[in-house]
Amino acid sequence: MKLNRILLALAAVAACCGFAPMTAPATAAERKPNVVFILADDLGYRELGCFGQQLIRTPNLDRLAKQGMRFTQHYAGNAVCAPSRCVLLTGRHPGHAWIRNNRELKPEGQQPIPDGQITLAELLRDDGYATGAFGKWGLGGPGTEGDPLNQGFDRFFGYNCQRHAHSYYPAYLWNDDKRLPLDNDPPISGHARLAKGADPNDPRSYDRFKGTDYAPDRINEQVLAFIRANRDRPFFVYYPTVLPHLALQVPDEELKPYLELGWNDPPSVLAKGSGYTPHFTPRAAYAAMITRMDRYVGNVLDLLDKLGLADNTIVVFTSDNGTTHIKCDADYEFFNSVGSLRGLKGSLYEGGVRVPAIVRWPGHIATDTTTRRVTGFEDWIPTIVQLVGDSLATANDVDGVSFAPTLLGQHQPPRPLLYREFPGYGGQQSIRVGDWKAIRRNMRRGNRTLELYNLADDPAERKNVADKHPEIVNRLEATMSREHVRSELFPLDPIDAPARK
Repeated sequence: MKLNRILLALAAVAACCGFAPMTAPATAAERKPNVVFILADDLGYRELGCFGQQLIRTPNLDRLAKQGMRFTQHYAGNAVCAPSRCVLLTGRHPGHAWIRNNRELKPEGQQPIPDGQITLAELLRDDGYATGAFGKWGLGGPGTEGDPLNQGFDRFFGYNCQRHAHSYYPAYLWNDDKRLPLDNDPPISGHARLAKGADPNDPRSYDRFKGTDYAPDRINEQVLAFIRANRDRPFFVYYPTVLPHLALQVPDEELKPYLELGWNDPPSVLAKGSGYTPHFTPRAAYAAMITRMDRYVGNVLDLLDKLGLADNTIVVFTSDNGTTHIKCDADYEFFNSVGSLRGLKGSLYEGGVRVPAIVRWPGHIATDTTTRRVTGFEDWIPTIVQLVGDSLATANDVDGVSFAPTLLGQHQPPRPLLYREFPGYGGQQSIRVGDWKAIRRNMRRGNRTLELYNLADDPAERKNVADKHPEIVNRLEATMSREHVRSELFPLDPIDAPARK
């Protein structure tokens, strides 16, 4: 198994260096569909034009939505980065997943997923796909079991560590298992401060935060190179872009269209400190970062068209959780980032976990369509595996439910339930069954009380009706208890407190 991984990695390196594939290319009719999975970082439910955004320009993603299907009730794996990505790549919901919260390990990286966890990349690689990950990883430091090269990816380029990814002008990126220096001398920290005595109202005070080598540009280039190199075989591109996660760092040319709008927003450093590198025009910067991400998506779509691969490529776009709660940097009220939904990143209320999702597959998925089916990150493994015609998903212990029938225009019964738990931000649990949603917060303070909402009548979760429906509360609480399996790494207080050492 490990030898096969090494051989495939060497083959991928050879392909990226321009060597021709050793096997004859399959015809379009014989090939399995390619898969391009693009994951935004902290993008809110209504921060795309096709999901109702009025101020931020996202023409390429709006085009993608017109060419495919929008999911209006799609749920990220969790409320913050690492546990959400773990659900996505392993197909296990947060009550069973290995990673359930962010946990950084020195010198670089996060808590690794173990070798025994089967990922989507491993399933597709074993089915003959070239597999590449490009962007932010966050599921295991370099050389650990969780390293992307040890989790089914032939190729990796980007940031391994989430904290490292807070800087868009870093000193280096990971090129497979080697550090690739970038032309940023000095690198620009994602947690810098104005110089002592600098005037926060003077735009020149922020010049020291402008780098030369913008890491997302490098990452997008490598995505395109991987697609070109593997154009004659099925490929899986996992593209977890770092945008628009803070810090606010974007090339000045991207700011110009938004600065011309005259938004009167004070420098982010004048607000309550966020801990991230400040920006002189934070609203323009945040919008520009999303538009920059949209341009990268457009580059991928254009290349697929140019190579004649668009019709045989499943393209997915979604986000790992909701908009950041740091208002002085990302003004979620100004942008109406989550619409009427309650909650932001870090919360299991809808605004923290309901995310935009788009899927395009020409000739298979009807254009300009929308579905209200409830879906979650754990569903991607069985869905993608079913779409590519593989039976391996049945051998993988996943919690997901394939929504391939929905994508293909077929009827399927509603999802039985959607469970979430998150030991961070005070400790939280939630479960959705039909339109009923129960949520429990502040668990680390000993709270066990459930709130209950009917999302059909109250999508903003403003009217707690638990007192009116005790039988539903009891039923959902019992289901919550059944779906939670204790984690030694990420115990959920107070439920797990008696068993802790």
